[in-house]
Amino acid sequence: MSFYQQTGVLVFGSRLRRLSETFLADINRIYRHKGIRFDAAWFPVFYMLSNKESVSIRDISIELETSHSAASQLISKLQERGLIRTVPDKEDSRKKLVTFTPKGQKLLQQVKPVWEALQHAMNDLLLENAHSKQLMQAIHEMEKALQESPLFDRIEKKL
Repeated sequence: MSFYQQTGVLVFGSRLRRLSETFLADINRIYRHKGIRFDAAWFPVFYMLSNKESVSIRDISIELETSHSAASQLISKLQERGLIRTVPDKEDSRKKLVTFTPKGQKLLQQVKPVWEALQHAMNDLLLENAHSKQLMQAIHEMEKALQESPLFDRIEKKL
């Protein structure tokens, strides 16, 4: 019996992190292999901007369910690379809107085919066996359950 089978749910977070790291490493490997200077960590912002002309940093943080500070740091990294710019919102000058630069727009066109291939590859992977088919729904249900009652509270009740 492997370590992971033996320890079961005690290493759930470690297994998810390992799976995520493997997943992201392979995606970044594809980008490098195709000569595309893109990092999978940039995907959420690029995807949001691919569907809207501009997005506020606040909306990014809300959509990604992360802190405003974390969203701002990601935006700063993308600005340093010349891929996006921030402009004041015309309706509320306190808000900053994020938009693509021409360089960012060009990079978006390069990564879109990778996203489409990734979508197809993941759909194939999820259809490979009966349990995988329910993976996305199971993750959604677990996220929802943890929002309603965080793991901390659940552990506290058992102590």
